[in-house]
Amino acid sequence: MTGHSGTESYQAQMLDEFGLPKGPNSQFWFGSDGEGRDLFVRTMYGTRTSLLVGVVASGIAVLIGLVFGLIAGYFRGFVDTALSRIGDVMLALPALLISIGIVAACSSSKDGCNIGVTSIQPGLGLVIAIIVLFTWPYIARLVRGYTLSLREKEFVEASRSLGASNTRIIVREILPNLAGPMIVYMTLLIPQTILYEAALSYLGLGVPVTTASWGSLLSQVSQSGLYDVAWWLMVFPGGFLILTTLAFNLLGDGLRDAFDVRTER
Repeated sequence: MTGHSGTESYQAQMLDEFGLPKGPNSQFWFGSDGEGRDLFVRTMYGTRTSLLVGVVASGIAVLIGLVFGLIAGYFRGFVDTALSRIGDVMLALPALLISIGIVAACSSSKDGCNIGVTSIQPGLGLVIAIIVLFTWPYIARLVRGYTLSLREKEFVEASRSLGASNTRIIVREILPNLAGPMIVYMTLLIPQTILYEAALSYLGLGVPVTTASWGSLLSQVSQSGLYDVAWWLMVFPGGFLILTTLAFNLLGDGLRDAFDVRTER
């Protein structure tokens, strides 16, 4: 690594006489940002932040959607109707506008915002919670559809005829058949989540300003107006964002082909 700090400013080395950042060199591989900080180090910190948000938020959303979708698809009736209507309401909401409103309200002060007895603090946790809130209904609808199909299969009917309980059928028969599609969908959901976080950070409403992320790096460039004189400030964070999104999409496509039993070997 470069041995540089992500927060320390190297103005004497990386800012010219006009206060403009200098480009990539042997010591600063990605150049510096407008404050003289090592852009390579900050981009790597941004990688950690974006991947953390993407993986954790996607994992929680898949878990919640899996539970709701299984219950709705297997038991049907009133339970299915109630859970499906909740999901429909969530899907009908303007997710980005409400996300901006919640994050802006809860990030306006360090104390966050209070909802009843619950206090929501600004930071990574808030961003992850917002993404999960508007993502799980998509998973639940997908799982519900798979479950409705699987519960009518012969192996499920056989288990039911042998006296297996609903819990046993769900855990031993249906869940294993949902593992493949859920793994595939999670790999496709992670890049969407990363882009969601980047969009919020670009608007200044994502992670705190002290935490580097790809979206916040691009936002700082846009606000400073340095993009027309310092191309590296846009290219490197944006390039990592594009490559990571592409990599997860390709991984999801590959896993989908691997788990698809209809694919010719």
